[in-house]
Amino acid sequence: MEGILNKIIKDSQQGKKSLALLLDPDEYQNESLKNLFSVDFKHVSYLFIGGSLLKKESLDELIGNLKSINSKPVILFPGNAGHISDKADAILFLSLISGRNPDYLIGQQVISAPIIKEAKLEVLPTAYMLIDGGKPTTVQYMSNTMPIPADKPDIAACTALAGQYLGLKITYLDAGSGAENPIPPNIISAVKNETNGPLIVGGGIRNYEQMENAFDAGADIVVIGNALQNNEVRLEELNSPYLK
Repeated sequence: MEGILNKIIKDSQQGKKSLALLLDPDEYQNESLKNLFSVDFKHVSYLFIGGSLLKKESLDELIGNLKSINSKPVILFPGNAGHISDKADAILFLSLISGRNPDYLIGQQVISAPIIKEAKLEVLPTAYMLIDGGKPTTVQYMSNTMPIPADKPDIAACTALAGQYLGLKITYLDAGSGAENPIPPNIISAVKNETNGPLIVGGGIRNYEQMENAFDAGADIVVIGNALQNNEVRLEELNSPYLK
């Protein structure tokens, strides 16, 4: 069976776009999941599970509920070393390369590595970069790092390139949960032009147009989270020609 990382890389090389849903275990219960997936969601490729603050019990419960109603890959998007479940299919192994806090560059990774190995999760080595989304976000506060300014595409591009040279396979640009603004297209295109691996973009994307803008600029995977949770957009509204 083809691994998730290999599929993400191959799709990026072939120009195929994907949509991922980010679900917070502390916000979604079984009934809310059934309501979310009551419509056709064939255009969704991945389910990211995570939050800056969450309980282990709710993490396992959410993944179990998801597995009972769908067959999409369930990928952990951890806020720290405690956000790991052997019920998932894979984990975004994040290094927060936009910041200068060693705990999120390598510290949490050292703690989580043996847990991930024991859980037999597929590992997706990911260069994680925070981009200013117009206001301080939970991930900025919890990681004690400053985001890259939204008007500095050169810094973003050089940072992403450094992540690639370090051997990280995926780049993830994130404005953070609840960001006022999505990541500007010129930031996305600058990073895409400077690197040659898959590019994930999330944070602050609240509607179809913003999703399309991210795809147009070079995102391979767009992540939608709060907009669905807060009923700002419906899942069926996000069915883009890019996702055929």
